[in-house]
Parts: sequence; C-alpha cells; structure tokens
Amino acid sequence: MFDTITSRGLVLLGCGRMGSAMLEGWLKQGLPAASVWVKDPRPSDWLLKQGVHVNETLPDSPALVLVAVKPQMMEEALPVLKTYGNGDTIFLSVAAGTTINFYETTLGAQTPVIRSIPNTPAAIGRGITGLIGNDHIAEDAMQLAETLLSAIGQTVRLDNEGQMDAVTAMSGSGPAYVFHLIEAMAAAGEAQGLSPELSMALAKATVGGAGQLAEDADETPTQLRINVTSPKGTTQAALEVLMDENRGFPVLMKDAIEAATQRSKELGA
Repeated sequence: MFDTITSRGLVLLGCGRMGSAMLEGWLKQGLPAASVWVKDPRPSDWLLKQGVHVNETLPDSPALVLVAVKPQMMEEALPVLKTYGNGDTIFLSVAAGTTINFYETTLGAQTPVIRSIPNTPAAIGRGITGLIGNDHIAEDAMQLAETLLSAIGQTVRLDNEGQMDAVTAMSGSGPAYVFHLIEAMAAAGEAQGLSPELSMALAKATVGGAGQLAEDADETPTQLRINVTSPKGTTQAALEVLMDENRGFPVLMKDAIEAATQRSKELGA
C-alpha cells in the first residue's frame, strides 16, 4: 500500500487537525514513521511523539507532498517546496479555496496537483473527500491519493474543478449544518419541558443514528422518511412544518448551500 512512499518519502506541509488525522490513520495502517517528514512551525506534542521527521531537512524527491496549511498561510509556506515543482512529486492539497492554478503558478505549470476537500468527520475516520487532479495526474497517482484519503473516510472524484465550490458548501461546510440541527432539536425539546441534558442526548443520538441508517440502508432517504411517517401521526405533523415550500427545510437548505457556494467562489477568486 505504501511502497512508493516508503521508498521515496512523504512530506506534510502543515500538520494541524486535518493533517494529524490523516497521519494518524496512515501510521495505524502501517506507514513507517521514518518515511514521513513534517514542516510545521508549531508542532503538537502528539506529533513530536510519533517518530516522524519534524522540521528536519526534507528528502530530495518525495513521492507526495500533502499541503495542509491554512489558505491564508499558503503564499508564504508553499514556495518553500518549489524545488519539487515540474517533477514527479505529487502535490495533494486539502486546503480550502486554493485552486489548482495557484499551485501551477507557484510551483510550475508541469507540476502534478490533486485538489481535494475533506470534512471534519475525517478526525474519526468518517469523512468524505471530493478530489480532482490536473492534466499531469495519471490514474495511478489518483489511486494513490484515494488510498491515502481512505484513511479518513470515503472519497469521490469530481468531473471538473468548478464543482469544488459546491462540494465545499455541501460536505466541507455540511457538518456545521448538522451540528446546528442538533442544537435546534435540543432547544426545541427543552421548550417542550425536557431537561437540557436529556434533550441534548436525544438530539445527538437521533441525528447520529439516522445518519448511520441512511448510509447503511439499501433504501433511499426518501423511502426511509416515508417508512417513519404514519398517516396523520406525530411525524407527519412535524414534516408538514419542516417541508413547507415557503419556509421549510428545502428552501432554507437550498439558500444556505447557495450562499456557501458563492462564498467559496469569492474566496478562491
């Protein structure tokens, strides 16, 4: 699985929450710590205990560079790795809002680049990552990236980079929508007389369980909703409010994802 990386090395540019989640997954799956180099100005105590090379001299020609710095730090951090540009080192970006064109301009037009956007459930191995490569990425490079990203969850290939803004709005920002749903459900339960602790426990378990059921079931979410909805029952009463065509979930979610997509476009401009 890690043969190419073991022989040539892997470089992490930045090792915050996302980089650490990915590195932890790879180490658990058998990636030798000695094959990993990390550049991070503020390495965590956890990172320093993993046996990887932290802020040491980098290898001459690593198989892959994972770019996991914050977008606002990109212009300062990325040029340090310019010597790897226009070669066979793959650059795998998990940085939001940073386009393939930026990497090609900074590192060289012939640089193999894969742009991806994971989400925060990656920290528990339950993320989903959309990815797209430039014209210099061969199929084996895409498969390597998917293998690495599978350490933090599922992967999906995009048809074109233009879809990245919508993917960012859907899955990148999406966990926050679900967390807010939990908040709103818990507050609504309190309003009906439940204690804050009981209401929050019910909200968390209900959302978590329903999400797992939606992933595992052969039936569609639409059919699962129908299965729960007895005619003239409590669920139908609630859904008549939530599915209202003027003020319900469908219109709110459409507007929310449109706003997030537009903001992603602005940040990447």
